Amino acid sequence: MKLKPEYIFPLALIALDLAAAMVYVVHKDYKKTVYWIAAAVLNITVTF
Repeated sequence: MKLKPEYIFPLALIALDLAAAMVYVVHKDYKKTVYWIAAAVLNITVTF
């Protein structure tokens, strides 16, 4: 499967959202973890 150029930025943003969520998991701040996971899910639903 070839990656379409218009998906590069949204995929990078989704990856950054999930990375931010992982940082907050490590710091045990679960409210912000849920926020960043929700942001990633929202970007996934809008993009795909």
